[in-house]
Amino acid sequence: MELNMIELQKLIDRCLREDLGAGDLTTNSTVPADAVSTGYILAKEAGVVAGLPLAEMVFRRLDPSIEFRPLARDGDHVERGRVLAEITGKARVILTGERLALNFLRHLSGIATRTARLVEMVSGEKALIVDTRKTTPGLRLLEKYAVRAGGGHNHRFGLDDGVLIKDNHIKMAGGIKKAVEAARRGCPHTVRIEVEVEDLAGVEEALEAGADIIMLDNMDIPAMREAVELVAGRALLEASGGIEEEAIRAVASTGVDLISVGALTHSVKSLDISLDIKETKRI
Repeated sequence: MELNMIELQKLIDRCLREDLGAGDLTTNSTVPADAVSTGYILAKEAGVVAGLPLAEMVFRRLDPSIEFRPLARDGDHVERGRVLAEITGKARVILTGERLALNFLRHLSGIATRTARLVEMVSGEKALIVDTRKTTPGLRLLEKYAVRAGGGHNHRFGLDDGVLIKDNHIKMAGGIKKAVEAARRGCPHTVRIEVEVEDLAGVEEALEAGADIIMLDNMDIPAMREAVELVAGRALLEASGGIEEEAIRAVASTGVDLISVGALTHSVKSLDISLDIKETKRI
């Protein structure tokens, strides 16, 4: 998954306006305008990196002449103490852009790290770890990018790139069969239709209706195994609904195709990353 540079530039500009306002009072009043520094972005704990190109864009937006040398790549597993990038340029620019760049890096690397951990937990099973739309408003593109950096896969990016018929849709449409039929009539033939079900009767109904993907919502492990046997490859099966890390291996062992985890993005712990200034001189 490639980052959309045009959209990212707009995002960075908006975030810089939020942080800077009329200017960096602290830096501009304490740091000489002719000071040049070299700093290092450092991983203070082990994890998976995501967001280095974004951090570079933050500094270059403030000063295109800044030198940003990445020493790792997004998706790399790094140990505590690893230097991720070297930055050289005007000291004021480095200090002004520091917090925004680190905020992006820490948050996205936290998502990539947690995703990688879950991917490793289901290693050897066919199930893919996928994200959800439970993302931070305005940051979905980046958060889903971080999931990919961690070895996971993406669910829908928005409401316009797939059909997911949930319980309220089913109620309003008058049942699973009617909801699927209506979606078939109203959507292009290229769009896959997913239906959320809560029990094996719902699995049978969704399968008979011709659903392409069936989401098993909050089902227990025995029910998931029965669903896999019942469907027998005629549709993709997605396990969903508050699946905790300690249960992820057992869920994968049922034979489901996908395991969606909203916690990848909605409640992730940031990775501890800092920027240390090592050298400053006047020019």
